[in-house]
Amino acid sequence: MPGVLGVVTCDMIPGKNAVPLVMFDEPFLAKDYVRFHGEPVALVVAESYEQAAMAAPFVKVEVEPLKPILNIKEALDENAPKLHGTDNIFSRYNVEKGNAEEAIKKAAHVFEKEYTTPYQEHAYLETNGAIAVPGIEDSITVYGSMQCPFYVHDAVAAAAGIDKNKVRVVQTTTGGGFGGKEDFPSVVAGHATIVAKLFNRPAKLIYKREEDIISSSKRHPSLVKMKVGTDENGKIVAAIIEYYTDGGAYSTLTPIVLWRGTVHALGPYECDHIHIKSFGVATNKVPCGAYRGFGSPQTVFAAESLLDEIAEALNINPIEIRKLNCYKLGSRTATNQLIDQSCGLIETIEKAQEKSKWADKWVSPNAKTGNIRKGIGISLVYYGVGLGAGGKKLDRCGSSITIMRDGSVHCAVGNVEMGQGARTVLAQIAADALGADFSCVNVVETDTALVPDSGPTVASRTTFMSGNALMLAAKQLRPSLLTAAAELLGAASPDDVEIFEGKAYLKADKNGRSETFKDVCNKLYDERLMPSAFGWFKAPDSNYNQADGQGNTYFVYSYCTNIAEVEVDMDTGEYKVLKITSAHDMGKAINPQQVEGQIEGGTLQGMGYGTTEEIRHDAKGKMLNNAFSTYILPTFVDAPEIDPIIVEHAYDKGPYGAKGFGEVPLMGVAPAIVNAIHNATGKRIRSIPVKPEKILGLDE
Repeated sequence: MPGVLGVVTCDMIPGKNAVPLVMFDEPFLAKDYVRFHGEPVALVVAESYEQAAMAAPFVKVEVEPLKPILNIKEALDENAPKLHGTDNIFSRYNVEKGNAEEAIKKAAHVFEKEYTTPYQEHAYLETNGAIAVPGIEDSITVYGSMQCPFYVHDAVAAAAGIDKNKVRVVQTTTGGGFGGKEDFPSVVAGHATIVAKLFNRPAKLIYKREEDIISSSKRHPSLVKMKVGTDENGKIVAAIIEYYTDGGAYSTLTPIVLWRGTVHALGPYECDHIHIKSFGVATNKVPCGAYRGFGSPQTVFAAESLLDEIAEALNINPIEIRKLNCYKLGSRTATNQLIDQSCGLIETIEKAQEKSKWADKWVSPNAKTGNIRKGIGISLVYYGVGLGAGGKKLDRCGSSITIMRDGSVHCAVGNVEMGQGARTVLAQIAADALGADFSCVNVVETDTALVPDSGPTVASRTTFMSGNALMLAAKQLRPSLLTAAAELLGAASPDDVEIFEGKAYLKADKNGRSETFKDVCNKLYDERLMPSAFGWFKAPDSNYNQADGQGNTYFVYSYCTNIAEVEVDMDTGEYKVLKITSAHDMGKAINPQQVEGQIEGGTLQGMGYGTTEEIRHDAKGKMLNNAFSTYILPTFVDAPEIDPIIVEHAYDKGPYGAKGFGEVPLMGVAPAIVNAIHNATGKRIRSIPVKPEKILGLDE
């Protein structure tokens, strides 16, 4: 066909046909088996997109249909076909603290329920795409929309069959990732690289939205079985939890996602006797990977729903049962980690309670009448910042700072900007640490040629990790800047000088003579002092015992309280989320405006998870709603009033006390809404999203 250069199949890949993620089980192009609808089997290469699109239907793939496995229960059936190993389980974890099985026998009350959650599509602004450019001496440079350039760096080297020192990856403007651009860009960049390598020409691959949805990773669907025992007053004394996630056809990030969800499975509640078992299960559907919250929203929904059910059964106000059980300084987590600082959970409860006027609005559902009923519900969240003990080998970050003669500052970091405001916050940190004016600092797009492998941009770690790395680099440059300033000001010693917000002055006379930061930088160059420095930060230590799950799994936690208010039509089951009050302890809000923006955006995303978003498949595993016309996202029309509240309990190892919290705003919204709907109607929903049919008790 005109313009068509060829078709690439798996046997033509110049390097390895395995995406380098955790288990290395996913091929760049299918070989022998196609494991899910949407899996790539061949690449059509043409001079233009239009020519490639015209040629693609002429590629014939011979496939022998097999019966697919489409859910967790099917996968665990002993007679099921084996997609992975001998039991269709990618990974499993065990957390044991005390003796839950014995303790629950002695509990005054025992509550046992099951909860399920759906897929969630990331719905980032632009679809996945990459451009691979072959260079001199067998090198490859890749440009793309991504949140983990160093994952892509590994994938490009693997696909091309070249050493990593011949690979450069540059992150281009990325309109949101939410986890969806953590793992899948490695596949897309791998495809572009294979073509660029084989044809020795730049290659561009941009997915259409419908292609992106059927092929890219999603939030894991889940089944959570909760069994919790309490004393007469509602204090939790024992918990037994089973957590199952549908990992899809390949493991991608399932083992890591599962681990986080496992250690957070009971929520931020004290309990001496806990047993949590978890399983990441293989099915014949789109692989699941990272999504904002990373395995925790599923268990948050279950734990927060059950706690409300316990409160109702024991005739306790939902806020009071949470205050009774929640973490405070001195509490120990499910992994027996001591909470010894930066715990503002109680304050988030109290502030959200006050701002929402909970005491005036909460009434038992049994006391409500009428066709239009209002309800109010609550959820709590805690979230381990960073990669934790399970991923601590990746929990490092590099930065470089170069001061220019004209007083401008060039910063490079290993974590990416993807719409969360990282460049602004990191520029603030660098400016303050150097004494420069904020407007002089430029944080460039992440480039693997500028900093070493700094791990992924996930787990709410950017401010904490890159911020600390920049502060370490700035600390090395400060003595040279102060030396240059002392020369300009005629000071006896650099110790007599301060540089702050773009000005250098004598400490003894702050209002006297001063020099601009630009003049100081010019002097720095005249004196031939080093204008550049590199910062390397390792996360504080964490540990984890694989056998019983005990240890200090994260170096610090962020906390949140959500209070949702709804209005429900009892005749139709239709409802509207009216308001969400969301209080967060993130240690220190370096940029309060951006913190509030994160709360507002994450809240709406969490609302979608609980109310409208789901993916359906037919009996053969084909996705039925791979477009935004049928995958229903909340819009501004649906958006409730959102009242963000900032609570600051500083963490002593964070930049200016900051922890990290970017994922937290989404995590507890769904259960808060479900609990509010129950408060309005008396109807308990244990499977999201909540549809009117579920409220009315009708089969869908």
